[in-house]
Amino acid sequence: MEEEHKDQTSPPRTRYKIYKYLTVALLFIVVFFSLGLIGVETTSSSSFCSSCHEMKPEYYTWKASTHSEVDCVKCHIGSGTEEYAKAKANGLMQVYKKATQTYTAPIRMPKEIPDSACESCHDVSKRDVTASGDIIIPHDKHKNKDIECIQCHNGIAHGKIADRKMTFQTDYERWDSKTGKSAMADLKFTRPDMDTCIECHKARKVTNKCSACHSTGMVPKSHKEADFKTKTHGKQAAENLKKCNQCHSDMSKEPLQGYEDISILESFLNKDQAQAKQKNQYNYAKENTFCADCHNKRPASHDKDFYGKHGAIANQNQESCKACHEVKKANAPGGNQVTCSSCHPSKHSQKGNWKEGHPISLTGVTKPQAKCYTCHAKPSCEKCHK
Repeated sequence: MEEEHKDQTSPPRTRYKIYKYLTVALLFIVVFFSLGLIGVETTSSSSFCSSCHEMKPEYYTWKASTHSEVDCVKCHIGSGTEEYAKAKANGLMQVYKKATQTYTAPIRMPKEIPDSACESCHDVSKRDVTASGDIIIPHDKHKNKDIECIQCHNGIAHGKIADRKMTFQTDYERWDSKTGKSAMADLKFTRPDMDTCIECHKARKVTNKCSACHSTGMVPKSHKEADFKTKTHGKQAAENLKKCNQCHSDMSKEPLQGYEDISILESFLNKDQAQAKQKNQYNYAKENTFCADCHNKRPASHDKDFYGKHGAIANQNQESCKACHEVKKANAPGGNQVTCSSCHPSKHSQKGNWKEGHPISLTGVTKPQAKCYTCHAKPSCEKCHK
């Protein structure tokens, strides 16, 4: 009987061991998952990114950006469990590359930020006007044309520091909050670039008129003066052509070259040649198709009597003629083909008075006479001498 009783019930010590092992296993599972959750949360924090020297530039520029309240993972990890798992796996790979010093510098994103990350906070269907109130950007139209947010806003969080070559290994220790603010202070690296807009519009054959994007304040006060077009705009261009070029270069149908600043090195190495490359306001008036719309039209001063008196006027200020005409070339690159050399060939424009070397005295002769045609072909002369 005693033997049967022992077989039917487990000894108290055995049951105690089972409970002990189950408790330890349960505790281990709880600790394991707790540490895992803490680890996942920690590695997902923005401050964790700065723990690696390689990420200091990205961290401190983000901290100084308008998106400093948005965690890094919000933009850099896509939605869904699969994307999250891929990001964590990629993180392990980066840890390995750091340990083996096999990572690539400067650090760049493996892929662009998707529109879905932006749209989790921004409603592009209702965003038409920028914060300044002047620039009109219908985001929904851009969205419908498959233009991604990152194409315009690629510097908003980090100021294009990789493109600016500010993220190399030798620079890591120099980065702090002050450096980050300094790197993000220049708006041309953080805000959409107008050149990007212009180039995209030209490629897609969309209008580049100021009114297409700007609602107010785009016309300077000087341009509103009554005599701006007829008297003062040329003088202003002569004083500060680069300022004119900031807006009007984008209005030209053809690319413009030679109006940018001369580099210090170029000026130092060959000052004369560097200055020769710089063009003036007269070149600009002929080469910029925006200017040519007016400069190709016959001015009111060029009336029916202008032909007979234009020589005396040109001698007073020949430079002003160059705003429309080429003095030495046989033809102009633009639409205006009226050139000085068309009527004044080089043999008539040699140094000195060509009349003095003429075989027959031309004293008092101001227009062709019958005796001229004993040597010269009348039809050729009459092309110029009306």
